[in-house]
Amino acid sequence: MENKINLTSYRKRERTKLSDKFYGKDPSGKELSFTNYYMEMNGKPFFGITGECHFSRVHENQWEDTILKMKMGGINIIATYMFWIHHEEIEGQFRFDGNRNIRKFIELCKKHNMYVIVRIGPFDHGEVRNGGLPDWMYGKPFEVRSNNEGFLAYTKILYHKFAEQFDGLYFKDGGPIIGAQIENEYMHSAAPWEMTTGVTNEWVPGGSDGVEYMKILKKMAQDEGICTPFYTCTGWGGAATPTDEMLPLWGGYAFWPWIFYDYSGEHPATPEYIYRDNHNNQVPKTYNFEPTYEPESFPYACCEMGGGMSLYYNYRFQLPYESVDAMANIKLASGCNFLGYYMYRGGSNPKGEKTPYMNECQCPKISYDYQAALGEYGQVRPSYHRLRALHTFVGNYQDRFCDMETVLPENSQDIKPEDVETLRYAIRTDGKSGFLFLNNYQDHMVCKRKENEKITIVLPEEEIVIDHISLEAGEEAVFPFKMDVDGFCLNYAKAQPLSIIRTEERNTYIFFAPEGVTPEYVWDGNGIEMIDGKAVHETCLSISQPADEMSSYQLSGNGKEVEIITLTREQSLNFYEIEVKGQKTAVLCNSPLLYDGKNIRVENSNNMECVELFMYPSCELKEVMGDTVIREVEENGWKGIVVQWGENKPESRKLDSKQVGPSRYTVQIPETYEKCKDALMQIMYKGNIAQAFINGEMISDNFSNQAVWEIGLKEVWKPEMNNEITILITPIKGDVKIDVSSTMAGRMEVEENSIAELESVEIKPVLEAVLEII
Repeated sequence: MENKINLTSYRKRERTKLSDKFYGKDPSGKELSFTNYYMEMNGKPFFGITGECHFSRVHENQWEDTILKMKMGGINIIATYMFWIHHEEIEGQFRFDGNRNIRKFIELCKKHNMYVIVRIGPFDHGEVRNGGLPDWMYGKPFEVRSNNEGFLAYTKILYHKFAEQFDGLYFKDGGPIIGAQIENEYMHSAAPWEMTTGVTNEWVPGGSDGVEYMKILKKMAQDEGICTPFYTCTGWGGAATPTDEMLPLWGGYAFWPWIFYDYSGEHPATPEYIYRDNHNNQVPKTYNFEPTYEPESFPYACCEMGGGMSLYYNYRFQLPYESVDAMANIKLASGCNFLGYYMYRGGSNPKGEKTPYMNECQCPKISYDYQAALGEYGQVRPSYHRLRALHTFVGNYQDRFCDMETVLPENSQDIKPEDVETLRYAIRTDGKSGFLFLNNYQDHMVCKRKENEKITIVLPEEEIVIDHISLEAGEEAVFPFKMDVDGFCLNYAKAQPLSIIRTEERNTYIFFAPEGVTPEYVWDGNGIEMIDGKAVHETCLSISQPADEMSSYQLSGNGKEVEIITLTREQSLNFYEIEVKGQKTAVLCNSPLLYDGKNIRVENSNNMECVELFMYPSCELKEVMGDTVIREVEENGWKGIVVQWGENKPESRKLDSKQVGPSRYTVQIPETYEKCKDALMQIMYKGNIAQAFINGEMISDNFSNQAVWEIGLKEVWKPEMNNEITILITPIKGDVKIDVSSTMAGRMEVEENSIAELESVEIKPVLEAVLEII
């Protein structure tokens, strides 16, 4: 099918600096600022990528591992809620110990050069009890979330306590805290008062005092010492957005469990996967983007793109992991220069002192896995790898990308979500060059592989025709056009840019082939004298590469040489970048990989027998921890190693279970797993809800969505505890009625055809090897 997009009317819009209320300087003189298009560091574009991780929901012993995994995933800013109820559950008794120790968490972020945005409330939501407000607030003689002396007095104390923890860790001090979010979804959203749930079902007020309330909170935060280069607020749904004081942030979710409070139909296909122009004064509003300001006056920035979704009691589903990078692709093409995921790292609700469980009633009591890129216990999901490929691209091309604007084909914003036939595409451009975005994913619909599509890009002086475009169902892609590659002009590529590795010998540009795409590079022949050492004279050069294996070729001319490497889609998911002694280095590794500036850590994810690791430029590695056998290998010109764990490594074990009640089982933990990084207990069951207990205390719970339920034993169990775990499965109930025939007002549930069965329990050890770069 033929498609056309016209760039001849493109005119670059005005770029302006935001005010000093969006500015900061650290002791070294490093400056953080904003234009109306993007964030800057020292006057250069900085593409912020924020991942939400709630420190108080992550076990303290996993903080550093989590921060490094987020960094390796391309995240450069960690956002975290400060849940009031987690820190002052009992009035006047503040807690910042254990996994509530925000200061230690931020210090670890500083250690690994990760910026932080603290979301300081007072109301947060986040599927926490009362939206994060303490229970004792319910009976106070004032309304919460309002401009009254009582509530503001308590909020002032809260902010003061937070400021004490943040002291010395702000950007102005050389610390990582660059921003603070004030409130959350004020005048848009609320949460149940949990003590009334099931009786009067009251809700925390959504607020009614407008931007004045938000400004009072910001000034209060500053007065108490919470001083950051910029402050943020949520912009969607009509929320109060005082843009003269705060940066409005946006988002989008394609899975809406909250609608099932009072809705019983099928989940609708959402408009989230249709390209928009969200930074254009001529398009003042689009789906889920209705700003109270002119769109071009602020960067289009996000903080809550659905990085997963929690399971609610009335809505269970398995997240399609490709939905996450597809949304990132949509936001990028729609003008976003600041990505933000909620959640990026799942977690577990901490136990309370007075109230045992801190969850919102519709969600699991403990688990907040969120089906995120990093799971409840740090498990790496496919979305982690898919997102990293996009993050690597924007990190390498941010200087040119951030200044590009959105151009859409005619009538593209009128596409209906149910229409999976029409090709969805958009462009970010400077009028002369740019990136073509493609999306073939739509939530709650079955997409089809795109075949032999044709797109014509009409530029002022020429037309670029890209034909024979194919794209697999569920895939997204980014193709460059008129891209300057060290002085050579790439007219277009049917391959996605990934990384640039610069060495004294040559510069190497790394691309990959999205699923369904046959890679092709079409070059302007001007200045190209040789390809792989053979002379060429054509004015237009077309080079095809295989989609199912790594390939490379070299261009040379005018005394320059450039190498072009094309990876497969699978290899792109194994691709990382690290810096070794000042040299950016490409790494291909089939294991989750962590790097702290000195050592590389790899783990046997998914019970793999060995880890393959290749580096370009090559580096020498030696093992410093882990019982492994290492051998050197070389493949496609990349040197590396294979790491294999020894014969004495802990093996996966299936556990026998004992049924001790109609839907109650016990299993015995057979080993200590002290030498393992973790030990994942993987449980399959049939039923409604499952809960795990040790000595009568709940350690984990799960709303069944027919996926594997995983429990990280290193976080919830210690060898000195009872080795017996009780698993209680709440059945799926068929014919249920309440028997009230008793003359003494007795009631009893009578059920028939209920389903509750423990199918299997297996423990999979997670092993880690530590390698030093020599």
